[in-house]
Amino acid sequence: MFRESAKSVAAKALDTSLFLHLTEQFVHMHGYRPGPSEVRSWERSIPVLTSALNEAGLGEVEVLLEYSLPLNSKRADAVLAGVHPVTGEPSYVVVELKQWSQAAPDEDDPALCHVDAYTHPVLNPIEQVRRYRQYLVNFNGAVANHPERVSGVAFLHNATDFGASGLRAIEVDDQGQLFTGGRRGQFIDYLRSKLSDKHPGARAADELLDGKTAPSKQLMSVAAKEVRERRQFVLLDEQQVAYRMVLNAVEKAKHSDHKEVVVVTGGPGTGKSVIALQLLGDLYRRGVPALHATGSQSFTKTMRKVAGERKREVQDLFKYFNSFMTAEKNSLGALICDEAHRIRETSANRYTRAEHRTGKAQIDELIDVAHVPVFLLDEHQVVRPGEMGTVAEIKAAAARRGLRCTVVPLDSQFRCGGSDAYLRWVVRLLGLEAGGPVAWDPDDRMQLLLADSPEEMEAFLEARRAQDYGARMSAGYCWPWSLEPKPGAPLPADVVIGTWARPWNLRGERAISGAPPSALWATDPAGFGQIGCVYTAQGFEYDWSGVIIGPDMVWRGDRWVTDRTASKDPVFKKSTPDADVDRLIRNTYKVLLTRGMVGTIVYSTDPETREKLRELVGAERAVVPAVL
Repeated sequence: MFRESAKSVAAKALDTSLFLHLTEQFVHMHGYRPGPSEVRSWERSIPVLTSALNEAGLGEVEVLLEYSLPLNSKRADAVLAGVHPVTGEPSYVVVELKQWSQAAPDEDDPALCHVDAYTHPVLNPIEQVRRYRQYLVNFNGAVANHPERVSGVAFLHNATDFGASGLRAIEVDDQGQLFTGGRRGQFIDYLRSKLSDKHPGARAADELLDGKTAPSKQLMSVAAKEVRERRQFVLLDEQQVAYRMVLNAVEKAKHSDHKEVVVVTGGPGTGKSVIALQLLGDLYRRGVPALHATGSQSFTKTMRKVAGERKREVQDLFKYFNSFMTAEKNSLGALICDEAHRIRETSANRYTRAEHRTGKAQIDELIDVAHVPVFLLDEHQVVRPGEMGTVAEIKAAAARRGLRCTVVPLDSQFRCGGSDAYLRWVVRLLGLEAGGPVAWDPDDRMQLLLADSPEEMEAFLEARRAQDYGARMSAGYCWPWSLEPKPGAPLPADVVIGTWARPWNLRGERAISGAPPSALWATDPAGFGQIGCVYTAQGFEYDWSGVIIGPDMVWRGDRWVTDRTASKDPVFKKSTPDADVDRLIRNTYKVLLTRGMVGTIVYSTDPETREKLRELVGAERAVVPAVL
């Protein structure tokens, strides 16, 4: 947010104009004023850093304050740019400043620590700055081939060794050092060892800021090994066709001025995400810079956890659709847009900087950033107003640029027990295809059962879990969602049906009272105790799926009737047309009804709807068997 020499920054901090400028820049970037704690940290920490630099004779070193990491919303407190005193090459130090007077390492994990000001563990600042430093190397072309030019240091200027020495229980290296205020002299010596007092840092800062944003060769090598070789995916039939078409388009782009859009369509479980991961690993093996992106926080976090479990840097390959607002055109060989039905109209939100509020469509941003943008989608999974990820929208965006757009349909089922019959039954049931509901004809691949009460559903799923099956319960968004309780307090039981009541899944990013964070509800066994909504279930699968159809969709006479007043989903505004609400509610239940791999058990809160489901599923299957 601000860049000048250490001498100039110190002078502006002294007359307070620096903090006014930082505040103005913050408002410009985010659309709201920084909180008192952030301003206080600037006022207390920046002068300490510049004082150390000037005392070290490094007044001409360039200081980049609140440095935004590429394709990321995170900011490093400061990046120092200068010349290395021995090599004469550009040298950079990523600095994390902390006001903490003391901190203690977590007993179980030294990468975490405890600070009195926080109720939950936070990242050890050594690990924090190490990650910032590695991320910068991974995505900034100015240092991608010279990782040795970037160091990381945390400076706890209010702490003594007594108050923070335990933090060094984590491994310390040149990528992550730590100094306390009690070792200020050693911190100054460290800065002198990285930055020359004989050369200004302006040119090095220019190089860093001009560095091309793209995954580094080193990261590509790690990704190829971790994603592709970690597990071999077997692609069948049209999966292999889609995979080959993307690779062929990328090869053309490498050898000519070629740009092409590829759209891969398919229902739940047709292998879209398997194709995405296989492509990501194989592209890196071929030396093609590529990224994976989705519009789902839960899905992205789970992909980061699964694909990058052993190599943390691989997690940085998984982005969000709104990460590319300022990315350079065609800076990637390929961008793999998974769950592309969740593409929004624009990437801008209330925090977007004014100069980035261009009104540019998110689809256009995604197409522009890569030579081969790949969109994997299921149009029947559009569940929120403003989601624009349809084949028609993508083809139109490609046509506006005069680009070829190839559409590859996937048909074979790998979810729902591989049952095409079940998927067709769900689509017909919900009126998403013509012809109306039909009776369920079992195909020995997918089990479909009905429950007469939520208690019966839960008991059945508990029995399946006792047999080592995975299971989850989900519901339409027909009950209000309370604020999350404080740690240790019970979760509010919002989903109430008669005398039965259960909590929604958590919203936030931390576990509470034994329940997993939102992004892990579908994959953590502890998620069974809560009711999932469509936003946490979408993109995932589990053995047994329990689905509660709420009063927002009921059967009346010879048709479904959707009731927008029964929906508590805050994304439905008064301005959302009834036809859109109807379509989105039906799509919601399509998502929920297609999560199960072995079977699905359904309960409706409405008696007439339950009767219609009995008619379709068959009376003998309306009673849940004790065991399978």
